[in-house]
Amino acid sequence: MSFVTINFEKVKKLVGDKVNIIAVSKTFEYIHIKPLVEIGHKHFGENKVQEAERKWPEVKKYFPDIKLHMIGKLQSNKAKQAVKLFDYIHSLDNLKLANLLSKYETLFNKKRKYFIQVNVANEKQKSGIDKNKLALFYKYCTEELNLKIIGLMCIPPNDGSANVYFKSTMELNESLGLKELSIGMSADFLTAIKYNSTFIRIGSAIFGERS
Repeated sequence: MSFVTINFEKVKKLVGDKVNIIAVSKTFEYIHIKPLVEIGHKHFGENKVQEAERKWPEVKKYFPDIKLHMIGKLQSNKAKQAVKLFDYIHSLDNLKLANLLSKYETLFNKKRKYFIQVNVANEKQKSGIDKNKLALFYKYCTEELNLKIIGLMCIPPNDGSANVYFKSTMELNESLGLKELSIGMSADFLTAIKYNSTFIRIGSAIFGERS
């Protein structure tokens, strides 16, 4: 059993079967990811479209059950490629991007699953929809664009207050009647689970620290 597989099994034991583990494989080549693919793990995450395009198309041909998640900032000029390749996009954060994703879904006859990224702490340096504008944005995406919004996503500030921000995101998620919730990474996924996270984004706890 590989180092990566052992780490994955440790995380899986901690979170149980009700939470989906997205193995965040950014910067790691397929040789490092392969052990998880071979044991049947299905959810993998990438931060950059270009890297995903290089690594995953051939793999997905042989393993069609794999679900690829775009978890990083998605630039509008990469929306076309993202709709082609990813099954889930966790970083829907503005109207321009929403319009483009809808356009390319129609063009390619594909339906993707989306998380709206919320800027829960109103941090100027972070992407995300303002909490006060969330309801209108959600309504536009679902009613006007017919995007399949399945939940919210947030990246809390690294200030030791993850509980506060996860609770806020959970409550916003519930207010919209959404079932899925993308909160929690390697440093705080156990906290996120307390607030009903259904997708956790785990990189270093599985693959080790990046160079």
